[in-house]
Amino acid sequence: MTGWRKQISDCRISSGCHIVSCMMARRIMMILTELPRQFRWSYVPPLMVYLAAGISGLTAIVGTFFVKDYLNLSAGFLASLGFWAGLPWALKMPLGHLVDLIWKHKNYMVFFGAGVIAASLLIMHGLIAHTASMASILPVESWYVMSVILAPVGFVVQDVVADAMTVEAVPEYDQNGIAHSDAELKNMHTTMQTLGRFAIIGGTVLVALANVILFDGANSLGEDAKIQLYAKIYLYALMIPALSVLGVILAGITNRSNQADVMSGGVISTDRRPDVNWSILLGSLVFVVFSVSLGLSNFAYAQEIVFAGSVGIILFLMSRLVAILPYNQRLMIIGTAIIIFMFRAMPSPGPGLTWFEIDELLFDEQFFSVLSLIASILTLLGIILLRPFMAQNSMAKIIVILSIAGAVLFLPSIGMYYGMHHWTASITSGVVDARFIAIINTAVESPLGQVSMIPLLAWIAKNAPAHLKATFFAVFASFTNLALSASALGTKYLNQVFIVTREVKDKITNDIVTTADYSELGLLLITVAGIALILPIGTVIIIQHSRFRTTD
Repeated sequence: MTGWRKQISDCRISSGCHIVSCMMARRIMMILTELPRQFRWSYVPPLMVYLAAGISGLTAIVGTFFVKDYLNLSAGFLASLGFWAGLPWALKMPLGHLVDLIWKHKNYMVFFGAGVIAASLLIMHGLIAHTASMASILPVESWYVMSVILAPVGFVVQDVVADAMTVEAVPEYDQNGIAHSDAELKNMHTTMQTLGRFAIIGGTVLVALANVILFDGANSLGEDAKIQLYAKIYLYALMIPALSVLGVILAGITNRSNQADVMSGGVISTDRRPDVNWSILLGSLVFVVFSVSLGLSNFAYAQEIVFAGSVGIILFLMSRLVAILPYNQRLMIIGTAIIIFMFRAMPSPGPGLTWFEIDELLFDEQFFSVLSLIASILTLLGIILLRPFMAQNSMAKIIVILSIAGAVLFLPSIGMYYGMHHWTASITSGVVDARFIAIINTAVESPLGQVSMIPLLAWIAKNAPAHLKATFFAVFASFTNLALSASALGTKYLNQVFIVTREVKDKITNDIVTTADYSELGLLLITVAGIALILPIGTVIIIQHSRFRTTD
């Protein structure tokens, strides 16, 4: 037995503090070892697709700095673009049902998604490395918008298949052909969904490590060298679609090898396929045509109309879908979805906070990479340690705790805007400066990032009818993902009220096109923190005092 394990096992009752410390050590050890023990090789294929999604963040820092330094796009416009970029996730509705209809051939959809993702990456590579040539065809800003819109289309196609693969990966029967109990199935589905989040965050860890290395010394590079580095990173990112393709190839091999093992611990049977639900398909087609038409128009309130229409269509589809569930389950899942929607719909400060951190706090590419690395590693640990908390508590309690924690952890950003880091640095001989505060805040905040969705995903995986699981995943994911569109709208509105700008220079003449102005950023940050605290908790109180009360 290794030293640390022996110390835990040899704990003796010598004092109250010692008893508590020993119990905590044993608890942590049990949690850390439980997840690996529950791992199954059938989980690997969907985890590869999720890992690809995590690695997608490889270009995030490059994109942030490229937009800030080279594109004259306002914070309000970027928030507005975030709305359109989030809208493809509503496509999970028809795609989820399509997966159920073509179950045996669903993996081909990943190939399509990979091609779209690759196209988005290559556009950005060309935009950075061959700006003049690209600009001769379309304006630089138009190319950027096209790339931003294409990427989520590819990822949503892959994600809906990955969700279905997670259901397929959990066996209904043990090795002796005995059906697993409801408790065992819930535990396995929770484990599968936890590992899915783990894979996504694991991808961000790899990305953060890569960025720390890639951006080493980037701050001292000349303009041409930095541009070349940015362009190379987009080429490196082509591994993202390649990894997801490898995942579905492995899934095909695994499923063929387990076909004869369905009743002895293999994957669940998928022989039963549903009839075509024309309400979902036609309703989704209307939604797509409606959204694209308004998106291409110059109508002033196109986003608001698309959002209202999207919510209406999805609520209609949800009502048709949950009608097949028992009454109590129907009410509970609706209440849970509403709580999660409101939590995820909270606005963010937008890009202005990042611009302030770059210009005023002097955070560079490598430091952002370090923050990302810290966040990713601690999020992985948090998912493991918080797994019992997620499994044992209701969504209502989880959301209340996360809302309070989020509001508290937003205070350092507000404080640094008003110069808190100058005061802390002065009384600590420069130790507790802006970077120190950012690192500590990231370390504390990051484990909470992936918590809220796991219980809902596990609930759907366990309770949805076997032949409609992908559809349930897709429709409810569409509903909760629309919350991100609501968040983008809220962010846009706040950035129209509180104007934040950074300095932008013309790349040819070097003339200042837009001047920096962060005077209203403080009020923006305070407003965001207040909204994110009050609205989710208020929603929980209302739901828990209604017939939609959630206890699961």
